[in-house]
Amino acid sequence: MATDTASVAKQAEISRHNGNVAFKKERLGAAIDAYTEAITLCPDVAVYWSNRALCYFKRKDWERVEQDCRNVIQLDGSSVKAFDLERSTNPDGDMVEDVWQALAKAKYLEWELSSSKRAWRLQKLKDECESALILHQSLQDPQSEDGSQASSDDKVDQFELLNEVFSKALEDDTPSEVPDYLCCNITLDIFQDPVITPSGFTYEKAVLLEHLEKVGNFDPITRQPLDKDELIPNLAIKGAARAFLKEHGWAYKTNPAF
Repeated sequence: MATDTASVAKQAEISRHNGNVAFKKERLGAAIDAYTEAITLCPDVAVYWSNRALCYFKRKDWERVEQDCRNVIQLDGSSVKAFDLERSTNPDGDMVEDVWQALAKAKYLEWELSSSKRAWRLQKLKDECESALILHQSLQDPQSEDGSQASSDDKVDQFELLNEVFSKALEDDTPSEVPDYLCCNITLDIFQDPVITPSGFTYEKAVLLEHLEKVGNFDPITRQPLDKDELIPNLAIKGAARAFLKEHGWAYKTNPAF
């Protein structure tokens, strides 16, 4: 059984390789067929789905792009690891960056659906708690121990506390501002692949490379001379950005074209 599994995995990798070769030659139909074969053999490997999504992206087949991105998310929703794998094999390419918006949109839609469900459940629970509190107050002795009328302020405080508890529960699902340190100094969007320059500033890699190529070999902020070989991945910020996205799915909606 182990031998059979290894044989299937090997064949899937061969299909993936064939797809990569076809993709580089712009033979998108052949690439899609090869990646589809890999998916059929090993449907739980996220990178096969992401590779096929890139082909559909080139064809502008947005519906299929989103479908494949959703499968990537289901297989590896916490870190979008499949796209990191592609970046590691093609660090200067733009394939991964091209499909990021499609992936981010799918991830945002997934958050939006789950957020709506959570909000509905919390509202239902809040309504039940309020009804129970009203019933509890109505059953209380209207006279306190010293014979005075029970304070209406205490009753109001109980409802305010209840509202505070449920508002707190909804905080993670309430869109706000992404912390500045998690955003690129050029695009102001949350980082995908941050790099740090010798001057200590962090930028989105693809955006900074484009600046170096089209504008000049200097740091956009300090104006100091800068070469792409001096860029160092900022893994701490990358990890922090991924952790923030995991807890705040609304932050995937950073592009006004959504």
